[in-house]
Amino acid sequence: MNINITARHAEISEEMKAHVHAKLSSVLDDYPNIEHVHVILDIQKFRHSIEVVVQAKRHKHIEARDESDDMYCSIDRVADKLNRQLRRDREKVVDHKAPKHRVKLAESDIAKDTSP
Repeated sequence: MNINITARHAEISEEMKAHVHAKLSSVLDDYPNIEHVHVILDIQKFRHSIEVVVQAKRHKHIEARDESDDMYCSIDRVADKLNRQLRRDREKVVDHKAPKHRVKLAESDIAKDTSP
């Protein structure tokens, strides 16, 4: 997975890059289909905004944006938003299976215990 960081109207410190990589890599490690991530940091007066664009396999394109007075706060909140979006997208794919073929783990354990 490739994470590119771009800044608009500001310079990015190494601490900021490390924080972005740490937050996003912890979120994106659970999703192996992700190919490319582009992070755009923007500062305009007192607004610090961040935009994350994720490209994944099967033409998936997911975006998350946030802005606040603190860039670190924006990074944390956009990581949470991205995690929710990716989880929802993964659950959509799993939910397309026919319900008659699904067996819950608890039901299979009960069936094994009650069989003679």
